[in-house]
Amino acid sequence: MSQSTTFTILLGGELRLTDRLRAATAGSRFIAADGGMRHAVVLNAAPELWVGDFDSTPEDLLGAFPDVPKQPYPAAKAATDGEIAISEAIDRGAKRLILAGAMGGERSDHAIQHLLYGIQLAEKGFDVLLTSGDEEAVPLLPGDLELALPAGSLFSILGFSDLTGLFIHNARYPLRDFHLPFGASRTISNVAEGPVRLSLGSGRAIVLARPYDLSGV
Repeated sequence: MSQSTTFTILLGGELRLTDRLRAATAGSRFIAADGGMRHAVVLNAAPELWVGDFDSTPEDLLGAFPDVPKQPYPAAKAATDGEIAISEAIDRGAKRLILAGAMGGERSDHAIQHLLYGIQLAEKGFDVLLTSGDEEAVPLLPGDLELALPAGSLFSILGFSDLTGLFIHNARYPLRDFHLPFGASRTISNVAEGPVRLSLGSGRAIVLARPYDLSGV
């Protein structure tokens, strides 16, 4: 049987184990980035590699996983631990990348960078999901996208450029062939009416969804 081409990258942000997260990572291979290794306990995962400068890794965590191969890097390096971990996954044949712990936490610069990098990875043809368990993010590029969201859950579309030809179907606030100027808030806080279908003519965006937040019901 061939090895899985789905890799879960354990990052340093917040992570809560949910049914959706468990289903998404089932059968995945794992690579940990520095202090993101703590999520291996939550996910009952056995990472095949642990990379980073280990500046955010407590000694007890280092001692808890003595058998996981470590690939250390100096603190003064040209990429984040997360980007290094993703590169290692790609070198090992990754097609789908789940960035677990990509959002929240103490470092908003890292969280924003993960979103930007997620878009870049999607443009290169990778299937990308960023997740904290409670919140999920998926790149939206020209073409069609369907999100399996429960009715009543919240989602927003954040444009990282002007968006043209935007369609939103099966949502409380549908749009048809819409032009969203860069920085506009029109697509914040929509409500799914079940699986949401999206289409984009041009531009780059991120869909942020809260599948367990049913406050829109």
